[in-house]
Amino acid sequence: MSAPAPLPAAFAEIVDDFQALGGRDRLQLLLEFSEGLPALPERYAEHPELLEPVPECQSPIFLVTEVEGTGREATAHLFFSAPPEAPTTRGFAGILAEGLEGLTVGEVLDVPADVTEQLGLAEVVSPLRLRGMAGMLGRIKRQLAERAGA
Repeated sequence: MSAPAPLPAAFAEIVDDFQALGGRDRLQLLLEFSEGLPALPERYAEHPELLEPVPECQSPIFLVTEVEGTGREATAHLFFSAPPEAPTTRGFAGILAEGLEGLTVGEVLDVPADVTEQLGLAEVVSPLRLRGMAGMLGRIKRQLAERAGA
């Protein structure tokens, strides 16, 4: 059995930032990611039906991916819609957006499913909310694999 792939640099940096903090500060950093979530491009803002819901999340969140190219070397792009009144969910989306945007599809597909646990948020966020972030990552991987033919 081979070792899991290392985290992509941008995502590893985010994990390091979270692990360097105590619980209360981790929650504050999560809120900062919620504020940094990029707005939807007009092509999706005007057509929300193109986004996929993530029912594992307690708050309404929708996402869609795009790829440039084909296969595992294609470039991944991620877009999220989450209401401002759902800062935890927006924070998770912000982490995924910052950590995965612009990577190759292969790099995203190789991100371990337990990466959400590596952030060390279990002490400040409910397991139900963490399952929502895992649900987002699972949908992102599935969409990218389908779109890139990977």
